[in-house]
Amino acid sequence: MRGVRVVMIGGTSNTGKSTVAGAVAERLGFTHRSTDLLARHPGRPWRTPEREVPPHVAEHYATLGVDELIDSVLAHYERLWPRVEELVGAHAAGPGLVLEGSALWPERVAALDAPHTAAVWLTAGEDVVRARIRAGGRYDEASEAERALMDKFLARSVRYQELMVETVDRLGLPRVDVGHDMTVSEVADAVLAQAS
Repeated sequence: MRGVRVVMIGGTSNTGKSTVAGAVAERLGFTHRSTDLLARHPGRPWRTPEREVPPHVAEHYATLGVDELIDSVLAHYERLWPRVEELVGAHAAGPGLVLEGSALWPERVAALDAPHTAAVWLTAGEDVVRARIRAGGRYDEASEAERALMDKFLARSVRYQELMVETVDRLGLPRVDVGHDMTVSEVADAVLAQAS
């Protein structure tokens, strides 16, 4: 990790990017940021104790097919990319940063002209992503309509990961499969090993 000032952690939703990025940032003494905070695409379509699903988010997932959802999110990430580049550039020679988010599309990251950076993508089996989405959305307690939105979000997440893995592997970039039983500490260890 000598000389690395920015560690980027990409991956689809529910692979543990935020949690792992927090652990990596703590170990390195770096700041931790999420690309979601730069600009948010329609978020997760399930209720939490703090938040109802906004009508436009429910409509987004209810009315678009999986390919349309992928096109929409990739277009959002393309619009967001100049802000990501600016943030990475500001930290590449300054205070350390761990930046995580699905917006870290492999081809764009690979083309970054920024020194002192490293990137790793997290992957997880569909069963792992499904279990995490269903736990987060309390699927067993949800209505049929709410379950349909979660199922669509899962389908989009799985398809996004398929496209991402194809690109990561084609470019020879590092990735870590989080598996069922890996602890946050173990995933953080693997990320740091790949990043160095």
